[in-house]
Amino acid sequence: MKTYTTISLGCKVNAYEISALSSRLIELGYKEDNINPDIAIINTCSVTATADQKSRQHIRKLINNYPNAIVVVMGCYSQGQHEFIKNEIKPAIITGTSNRDKIIEAIKEYELTHNPIDLTSSNPRNYEYEELGLTTHFENVRAYLKIQDGCDNFCSYCLIPYRRGKARDRDSQSILKEAEYIVSQGYKEIVLTGIHVGGYGKNKEYNFSSLVRDLLDIKGLYRLRISSIEESEIDDELIKLINTKDNLATHFHIPLQSGSDTVLKRMNRKYNCEQFLNKINLIKKACPQVTLTTDVIVGFPGESEEEFNETYEFIKRCGFHQLHVFPFSSREGTLASRMPNQIDPRIKKQRALKLIELSNSLWDSYTNKFVNKEVEVLVEQYDNKNKCNIGHTSNYLEVKIPSEIDKSGQIIKTIFKK
Repeated sequence: MKTYTTISLGCKVNAYEISALSSRLIELGYKEDNINPDIAIINTCSVTATADQKSRQHIRKLINNYPNAIVVVMGCYSQGQHEFIKNEIKPAIITGTSNRDKIIEAIKEYELTHNPIDLTSSNPRNYEYEELGLTTHFENVRAYLKIQDGCDNFCSYCLIPYRRGKARDRDSQSILKEAEYIVSQGYKEIVLTGIHVGGYGKNKEYNFSSLVRDLLDIKGLYRLRISSIEESEIDDELIKLINTKDNLATHFHIPLQSGSDTVLKRMNRKYNCEQFLNKINLIKKACPQVTLTTDVIVGFPGESEEEFNETYEFIKRCGFHQLHVFPFSSREGTLASRMPNQIDPRIKKQRALKLIELSNSLWDSYTNKFVNKEVEVLVEQYDNKNKCNIGHTSNYLEVKIPSEIDKSGQIIKTIFKK
């Protein structure tokens, strides 16, 4: 029996794509083996310079650890740096953010010829959505479901539109078919993922909210979770669903990036603070128990102390419950990398720490409201060492339930303790 191993770096989209390839290999009779695999596949990330470095290190590590394996490299880092990887690191097979559906055939070809194969296409802005097949190879009771790829936003700090290509939607019937199949396999929660999830169906009659509505109607789906969505894409229909559908997770991750209008303009974000706050208030009104999390970039080029303080205060006005804080990382090839007044790393670090402290305080205050109250938990895994089941509530509170028995996949009501 032939064997394989995989590594996924970065986002949930990468995790989905690796799962899809794993599912196809399993269908062909392969077995997962992390000790002595015949095939080793890595899905790389390029969201920051650190991600580039990490991807590079992991590719080399795969080749060194598995000298007899067919090493396959794919993803955003290999899309941008495939000539370097091809000529300097020399994996067996390389592609970028397309032609992943040709990897299985490429593996078969390499087994016969032992000649390196480069599947990388040079212009990601011409890519079409590629189907990778039904995906059911996941770590626990939560399954990712990819609904689109690519992005057209061109934020001034981001390389992803150049690496992932244009925004392109997956066929809705294909999405619904896979969702039904996932539920039939016993998965209780589906997480919608993509590069720009809420942009699905943009400017079309059948849009993201339409898709969410149809997914929520699938019989047996306990919970649908949206990985991340822009403020502008939360329309009246989606807010109505928040208020009326029990199986839509009451947790929204809505990227802010900055709470200063002047910084948002330099970032080429498509909203201002007033618009953003109005949408947040509408969501809270429709669903008072909702958990709201966000991304914030500190130390963007030219960010003054006044602009940072505007962000700090705006976060409190929005009433976010948790922040994902990122010091600005300059990416060669972006507009932001060429902007004047780049911020000293020490200042970026100070500002990041200040926001992390705020985030900890906000989360502590929010979770205190649920202490000693009954919550409903989908158990995702069992911690054998500490003898407890671990899972999340609809609003993404992590809950640990002491037990001698593994109850993964079960829905349990318990009293929340911190």
